[in-house]
Amino acid sequence: MQALFGGVLKDRRLWQKEILAGITAFFAISYIIVVNPIILADAGIPAELSVFATIFSSIIGCLIMAFVADAPIVLTPGMGINAFFTYTVCVQMGLAWQEAIAISLVSGLIFAYVACTKWRDRIAHAVPNSLKCAITAGIGLFLVEIGLEKAQLIRSGANSIIELGSLTNPMALLALFGLVLSLALYLRGVTGSFFIAILVTTAVAQVFGIKDPTPLDLDFAHIYDYPQLLLQADFHNALSIPFLLSVFSMSMIMIFETMGLLEGILPDRSKFSRTFRGSAVTTIISSLLGTSPTVAAAESAAGIASGGRTGLMALTAAVLFAVSLFFIPLLSYVPQAAISPVIIITGAMMMQQLQHMDFQDFSEWFPAFLVVVLIPLSGSISTGLAFGFTAYPLLKLMNGRSRELHALSYGLGFLFLMNLVFQASF
Repeated sequence: MQALFGGVLKDRRLWQKEILAGITAFFAISYIIVVNPIILADAGIPAELSVFATIFSSIIGCLIMAFVADAPIVLTPGMGINAFFTYTVCVQMGLAWQEAIAISLVSGLIFAYVACTKWRDRIAHAVPNSLKCAITAGIGLFLVEIGLEKAQLIRSGANSIIELGSLTNPMALLALFGLVLSLALYLRGVTGSFFIAILVTTAVAQVFGIKDPTPLDLDFAHIYDYPQLLLQADFHNALSIPFLLSVFSMSMIMIFETMGLLEGILPDRSKFSRTFRGSAVTTIISSLLGTSPTVAAAESAAGIASGGRTGLMALTAAVLFAVSLFFIPLLSYVPQAAISPVIIITGAMMMQQLQHMDFQDFSEWFPAFLVVVLIPLSGSISTGLAFGFTAYPLLKLMNGRSRELHALSYGLGFLFLMNLVFQASF
C-alpha cells in the first residue's frame, strides 16, 4: 500500500495531509447525498432507496480512484448528468426511470470503450475546447434554473415564460437565507461550507415550522428494500429513437465533461489515462446500482488544494461516505429550500468554464452560445448539444476555415443534426 500511494505513508506529515484533503473533499461534495435523491425522485426513483445507491456508487468510485488510479479524485453521481437523466430522458422524453438506467448502462459501456482505446485521443482532438466548455456551462445554467424553481423563487409566468415567485412565501425566504449563508461560507473558504449551510438552513426550517409539502421518507431500515433498485435496466425499447438519441447525448456529456474536468484539476497528468478509465468503469457500476452516472466531482479540487496528491485522499472520502450511511434518518428533515442554494451555486461554478472561451472569434463563440442558452430554454441538454455541434462545422465552412477541423468534427456535427431531425419527428 505504501508503494500504491506514492510512498506518502512513510511520511507522517504527507499522509496526514492526504487524509485532511479527503475530509475536505468529502464535506465539499457531501451535499450530493441529499441532492441526488431529490433530483432522481422527479424521474420516479424512490428517494428513500436512491440515497443508498448514491452512497454505494460513491464508495465504489472512490475506492477505484484509490486502488486503481491512485488519484486524488472523488467520484459521485454527478450534478448535470443527473439533470439530463431526470428532466430530459424521463420528464421530456417520457421514458421510465428503468429505461433511463438502461441508457446510462449503454452510455457507460460506450464511455469505457472510448476510455480504453485510441478513440479517447481522437475525440479529444476533434472536439473544440469551446464546445467542451459550453457543455459544462450550459448544464450549469440549467441547474441554476432547476435550483431557483425548487426554491420557489421562479415559476411559470402568466405573461412570460418565467416570472419571479412570491417573496412572501416562507419556502422562498428560507431558500434566500440558505443562499446568502452558503455564499458567505464558500467565499470565506470554510471547509464543508455547503454541508454546514444545509445543516443551518434545515435547523432554521425546523424552528419556524417550514416544511416541504411532501417531505422525504428516509430511514436506514429502507436498506432492506434497496435491492429493488439493483439491475433494473429496461431494454425493451432499446431500438427506439428516444432511447438511441439519449444514449448518444449521454455518452457525449460523460466523455467531454469528464475529460475537461480531469484535464483541469488532476495534479499529475501521468495519471490521466487510469483516472479516465476508472471513471468510465464506475459509470457502468452506478447504473447497475440504480442511480444516474457517476462523474469526477469538481469539488475534488477542494481536496487537491488542501494537499491531496494520491489515492489516499479518495480512500478517505470512501470511508466517510460509508460512515454517512448511519446518518441517513437525519436527511428526512432537510427541506428542498436548504438544498436549492447548493444546486444554484454549483450551476454558477460550472458556468465559470466560460472564462476559457475565445469571445473574439465569433465562429467559436456562437456555437458555444447556442449550447449554453438552448439547454435551459429548451429544458433539454441534448437539444442544446445538437444545435451547438451542428452549428460549429457550419460556421467554420462559412468562415473559410474548414481545414482547421478534424474529420471527426464533421461526423459529430452530422450525427447531432440527425439527432435534431429525429427529435422533431417525435
